[in-house]
Amino acid sequence: MELYKTNQLKIYNSLSKSKEIFKPVLEGNVGMYVCGPTVYSNVHLGNVRTFMSFDLIFRYLKHLGYKVRYVRNITDAGHLTDDDSEDKISTKARLERIEPMEVVQKYTIDFHKTLQSINNLPPSIEPTATGHIVEQIEIIKDILAKGMAYEVNGSVYFDVLKYNETENYGILSGRNLEDSIENTRSLDGQSEKKNPQDFALWKKADESHIMRWPSPWSDGFPGWHLECSAMSTKYLGKNFDIHGGGMDLKFPHHECEIAQSKVNNHVNPVNYWMHANMLILNGQKMSKSTGNYILPNEIFSGENNILSKPFSPSATRFFMLQANYRSILDFTSAGLEASEKGYLKLIEAIHKLDKIEVASTSTIDIKTWKQKCYDAMNDDFNSPVLIAQLFEAVKYVNLLMEKKETLTAEDLKEFKATIHTFVFDVLGLQNEVKQDSSDKINGVVEMLIKMRKEARDNKDWALSDKIRDELAVLGIQLNDGKEGTTFSVN
Repeated sequence: MELYKTNQLKIYNSLSKSKEIFKPVLEGNVGMYVCGPTVYSNVHLGNVRTFMSFDLIFRYLKHLGYKVRYVRNITDAGHLTDDDSEDKISTKARLERIEPMEVVQKYTIDFHKTLQSINNLPPSIEPTATGHIVEQIEIIKDILAKGMAYEVNGSVYFDVLKYNETENYGILSGRNLEDSIENTRSLDGQSEKKNPQDFALWKKADESHIMRWPSPWSDGFPGWHLECSAMSTKYLGKNFDIHGGGMDLKFPHHECEIAQSKVNNHVNPVNYWMHANMLILNGQKMSKSTGNYILPNEIFSGENNILSKPFSPSATRFFMLQANYRSILDFTSAGLEASEKGYLKLIEAIHKLDKIEVASTSTIDIKTWKQKCYDAMNDDFNSPVLIAQLFEAVKYVNLLMEKKETLTAEDLKEFKATIHTFVFDVLGLQNEVKQDSSDKINGVVEMLIKMRKEARDNKDWALSDKIRDELAVLGIQLNDGKEGTTFSVN
């Protein structure tokens, strides 16, 4: 079903710094590239949030009927993130006394398991940097031939100042290169680069560097920025729809991608740049050095010193989706507990859907409510507003169960389908509460309601109030009405 024809999707474009109506390069098709992990350690929780954000985007685009090619790379090459930093894969290999590709394999498996546990869909293509060395070398040859790069001692650097004479290096990040030059200290011969702003396209490997490949310039390895340009172009074309990643990649990584791709292909590579914001922990930046960090598996197992108890993958996913992907999210135990309650409340309402009786008339405007769900997602994938609409649906379910509102068979069918679509297909939540256990809980509550009625009939008000108050402590609200007592979970 081509819902995209009747839904006007707006995306916040980091390039224009505004929301724009989404118009794909090829009607009905979307090409999306997201920067994947460097696999040298267990996947960071902040990265998990980023990949979950783009999973939401992937899911909604698919739901609208687009044919989506989602490419997310694995960085498995022993590159340096900048000219003076360490090669993290090689360093880890030395520490663990294993081959670099053993490090890559170990943490790629962990990455896949973690994303699968939170119900992320796999990308359409998951290329590796080491699998595209040839393509990267060809791009470097082209940039050199066009005079926008230079070779020094077997290494090749992109000439940022020369590029900036005709183009705008800083178009994405908003950084002014002239100011950057002004504020950069002279390296006094410490670097072989012409200018401090230049970035490596190829680095000659010294004797200690484990991962290396032959090239026309030296045995070495590609610069970090180059791999994404090579893989995105190969699988999505010279100009494609969406490029995503974490906010920390906007500069220099994505800025460099734009520059090298534009020189190589003579077109702007991407129409919509999207960036997910950072995750902080208890109000502070996550950092392994300070101990202020937590791994996803430690959340699910409860084996940590930060959270009050274990939280399921869906409760954790629900927590993260309650903030817009462009907002900073503070990961706290209190926030997770509140989200867990909300998630259980939502699933309980879904369990009740099959018990709602149809009527000859509808007193709820389902079509208007449904459109509000689409309006939320069409506004730059606004998951918190969508979730607010789903909680409106929970209220409707409880009112329908109490027979205070009614729906026709047709409206009830649409209501059920819409809730299932947005909860499971779009948000990607899973039903972790088994129906049979839910039924047992409902049975226990119904038994207590019956006992309370008997107590009230016998004018045993103390017992009646005790049952009501004890259930309220557990988050179960009793509602006395003309037709008897019903309950809802808060």
